[in-house]
Amino acid sequence: MNHIDQVNQNPASPGRSPAGSGGTPRVLLFGYNGANNTGSEARLLRIIQDVQDVFGPRVPITVPTLSQANLRRYLTETATVRIVPLPPVFFAAVRRLVRCHDLVLLVEGSCYMDTWTWALLWAYLWATHCTHRWEKACLAYAVDAGQANWFNRRLVRREASFTDLIVTRTSAAAARLRAWGVTAPIEVTADTALTFAPPSPLSNPLASWPAAQWGVVGIAPVDLTLWPVVIRPFGSSRNCYRWPYYFSRSVGRVRLRAALVRDYARLLHHLIHHRGRAAALVCMEELDEPLAYDIATRARCGDAVRVFSSRQHDAAGLTQLLREIQCLVTSRYHAAVLSLQAAVPQVAVSHDLRLRTLYRELQLPSKLLLEPRDPALSVRLIQRVDELLVHPEPWRRLLRQGHDRLVHRARQNPRILREFARDHGWRIQ
Repeated sequence: MNHIDQVNQNPASPGRSPAGSGGTPRVLLFGYNGANNTGSEARLLRIIQDVQDVFGPRVPITVPTLSQANLRRYLTETATVRIVPLPPVFFAAVRRLVRCHDLVLLVEGSCYMDTWTWALLWAYLWATHCTHRWEKACLAYAVDAGQANWFNRRLVRREASFTDLIVTRTSAAAARLRAWGVTAPIEVTADTALTFAPPSPLSNPLASWPAAQWGVVGIAPVDLTLWPVVIRPFGSSRNCYRWPYYFSRSVGRVRLRAALVRDYARLLHHLIHHRGRAAALVCMEELDEPLAYDIATRARCGDAVRVFSSRQHDAAGLTQLLREIQCLVTSRYHAAVLSLQAAVPQVAVSHDLRLRTLYRELQLPSKLLLEPRDPALSVRLIQRVDELLVHPEPWRRLLRQGHDRLVHRARQNPRILREFARDHGWRIQ
């Protein structure tokens, strides 16, 4: 008998049944789980630890996912932690899941934005709608708000306002939600991945790479030609992510991808032949792999370039890698976040608001934020990376200070969860 069947044998009433009774809630962690995405993996593992620290190790936790196989690579099912499948057309399944749980935590960092796909935003808003319908408790846990069109902003204003509490990971996200008209209570902390602690001892993915002894520059790219994923009844099988979701390729996007491959390959050539460094292409999500391999092929630098993918390495391994490199070029938010503990100098090729907001909170200068569509991108990348490699210490000091500020804020997340649980009358540790 699976976990959902077990809870359905004793379903919750439409009201907040455990409130005031001193019971332990049944917790649903709803997010972008099982996509071989390093940031989501680090967040999920940290949030599970927070939930167990607050409610005790026997608190029942359910984690829905589109890919059970991927999720089981890094999350072990136990008597209290269960993985359940989520169909691509999710509305009925989410409604059932919400009804048989007492507390819904929205755990995806990129929660209130349509950068990646409208479907993810709609899934989080639908879960919030269902919690309101069944009078369950709903907490958005250290999430972000970013770019969204007028229609989705209206949906966010209407549905997110039903959330019992929204905790954002940046002040800018909180300001954005308020500007959109969201009336739910909002608190500001920082991303849960900042307090992600990989188990020790760890095997270093760089240890078996001879070229790593030269010193490594990490590059965490994003294939901008794939996003946003759109909903279609049919389309080219080449562009199908998982029916009915399709990558939104176009002639302009294909040209942008070719330009990115060329610019990153020029950077790799410079690093290897002029700076004597090796280059690690870090795929923070499995979908980044084709772009990374195309960059490596274009650069033609042999074993001085290697691809490290979240498909092969878990969050602990890639976090270890990110903290061992000398410099980072990133389009991935969580590559920047997970490298902060080691104060790795970094420059961003930023395609949305998340890295811009993070760099502002770290008090980094705007010259470290580059545009992916800049025709002089390769020149600017080489200039910035050279500066970071030659004079790293001023940047390291800024990053250490910024890291300490953000970690202090991130440590407020479990405190807020504990107070939220106390307010609802649940038993806490």
